[in-house]
Amino acid sequence: MTQTSVSKNLGGLYEPFLASACGEQWGQLGVRRRAGVNVPLFSLYSKKSTGVGEIPDFKLLIDWCVKTGLSIIQLLPMNDVGFDFRPYDAQSTFAFEPMFLRPEDFRGVDVEAFRNEISELRTKFPSGRERVDYGIKAAKLQLFSKMFDACGGQFPEDFKVFQREQSFWLRPYTIFKVLKEKFPHTGWEGWDASFRTKDENTLRKLEEESSGRLLFHAWLQWQLAEQFQEVKLYAQAKEVALMGDLPFLVSRDSADVWWHQNYFKLDRVSGAPPDAYIAEGQRWGMPPYQWENISARGYDYVREKVKYAARFFDMFRIDHVVGLFRLWTIAEKEPFESAGLAGQFDPADESLWEEHGRKILSEMMGPTRMLPCAEDLGVVPPCATKVLGEFAIPGMDVQRWNRFWESGGAFKKPEDYRPCSCAVISTHDMPVFTAWWKHEVGTVDEWIFRKACENAGIDFAALRERLFGEALYGRLRWSPAIRNTDDLVRAIGREAGQIQGILSLSRDSFVEKRKFLDYLGFSEGAEDPPLQEIVKRALEKASESYSVFSVQLIHDYLSLGGYFFEDSWNARVNFPGSVGPQNWSVVLPVSLEKLNRLEINQELKKIHQRTGRS
Repeated sequence: MTQTSVSKNLGGLYEPFLASACGEQWGQLGVRRRAGVNVPLFSLYSKKSTGVGEIPDFKLLIDWCVKTGLSIIQLLPMNDVGFDFRPYDAQSTFAFEPMFLRPEDFRGVDVEAFRNEISELRTKFPSGRERVDYGIKAAKLQLFSKMFDACGGQFPEDFKVFQREQSFWLRPYTIFKVLKEKFPHTGWEGWDASFRTKDENTLRKLEEESSGRLLFHAWLQWQLAEQFQEVKLYAQAKEVALMGDLPFLVSRDSADVWWHQNYFKLDRVSGAPPDAYIAEGQRWGMPPYQWENISARGYDYVREKVKYAARFFDMFRIDHVVGLFRLWTIAEKEPFESAGLAGQFDPADESLWEEHGRKILSEMMGPTRMLPCAEDLGVVPPCATKVLGEFAIPGMDVQRWNRFWESGGAFKKPEDYRPCSCAVISTHDMPVFTAWWKHEVGTVDEWIFRKACENAGIDFAALRERLFGEALYGRLRWSPAIRNTDDLVRAIGREAGQIQGILSLSRDSFVEKRKFLDYLGFSEGAEDPPLQEIVKRALEKASESYSVFSVQLIHDYLSLGGYFFEDSWNARVNFPGSVGPQNWSVVLPVSLEKLNRLEINQELKKIHQRTGRS
């Protein structure tokens, strides 16, 4: 498909966006096909990075975008995570993470006096390792504290302006940080009553006694804002849009929840209901919102959050957008073993969902011209689809899931993608493309298959060797003797009607690989094509789609150059439902300097030019 044919085929598909509830936001960004990259900052590094990707590193990424025909950078959340390092469970939905600061770029500091210490820190925490060593945060904070003290209380006027303008969230945040230092191993619910209930006299006394430390945390946030705004100006000059990620929920042990306790339902926790994949449902733990109280204060918490984000971003991602319409909540006292089984939707009355979501989205749009994009995966109620359509908020069409499930499971063609969507081949919560192809396609999930056997009264252990060969990463691959459902029925030794659950779970796996190769245009009967060619065609198909945006995980772009072919399973950013060092720590196999010199850059640019996105 040539660029001319793309333009001819698409015609005026996107112009109606300008007449939507987000018409002003679309007008600001510009209604046109775009390609972009999804990247976590902690995965990046340059020769100037100290231990972890730093905000100024985005400039090199922006340069790479220009070389490859990309005009969107989608970022994972960059909020202050304390020392838990889980971006979607942050200590603040306003404050940025201080470890992303570059010490050489601090304003109002004699950086030369700290050159040796910065160099020592860089030696101790070299960039480019396979995983981030999060010990870098404590080490950086020590250095930053010395740099702050060296200012001798003399700060630029801009810092004072920042404090005044951001008082809504900055005072609560800095007090919270000082109290976390005072009570390092205790959540705010375990603090002394006067701190827990925010007794004003007690807080005033704390502010007098800890004025320097409070100022330090505010100063760090100002330095973050300064470095980030410089990146935004650089991106604007290069015509690259920055998309921020605003987490839908916030940690129970956060400045937001402590300060605005009446904005949250502290007797409940958020989660997800049971479904075909997770029979017990999920218990995330973050508290649900008390929307009635937020509404009574003019949605100040929502509006201020979006207004601050607009200083740095041109677009923003609404995480778990269906939660704005209805959120699965569980009693806080419910045993953990129950997971998400004993929950209910909030609001409980389904007739309220549509207006509930519409109102919150309207309030989010009020203070900003940033264009929202929605993470609309999972079970999406019809009312959410309707309202997102009214607003022309792009959802997500994930290539490996975007199929005609009701009629055989064929992969949807590029022209079947929603125009108001973002086409992706992977997300940060799933295996990167090469891992999906090598380890998931044509296999079944061991846990789910085992549950299906239990439901049918079948001993899974007795069947396992007969049915399956290789098993890796919780995925079961069929033995050569099991090529279709007829073989499966014979091997199990039951009537098909008795094992419908097992058959429905397995049926697609026998032909999934062939269906995807058909979708990519590979002829049947030929040898399996090289993995790099499969990657290339998958990227091309996403870019050819009718989706207004095509934004791919940086890992998948790099796969075009042969990266992530060996240990691709562990290259993923996050393994949902798990906590540990395997999450939020993976580092790219190339520096940003090398990224800008890769041979695949021209190939990527040609794809985006040919599909009308460059």
